[in-house]
Amino acid sequence: MEVTIKFSDEDTAEDAKTALDGWKWKHCVWQIDQELRNTLKYDENLPTDVYKAFESLRDKIREIVSDNNLTME
Repeated sequence: MEVTIKFSDEDTAEDAKTALDGWKWKHCVWQIDQELRNTLKYDENLPTDVYKAFESLRDKIREIVSDNNLTME
């Protein structure tokens, strides 16, 4: 399958590129979430304050994703 898209101005082209790259953004956010998860789950030497900060960050990422009616699965 081949798709050709032509744009009359750069703003429209940039918007289209952003839309087409959506799956990349999803994957990046998922990777960050997984890094936080793995650190929280497996790093036994993680200081309590860092653990709480990472846990809070992971919760915030998931909240933002959910508030935008998106999923990471």
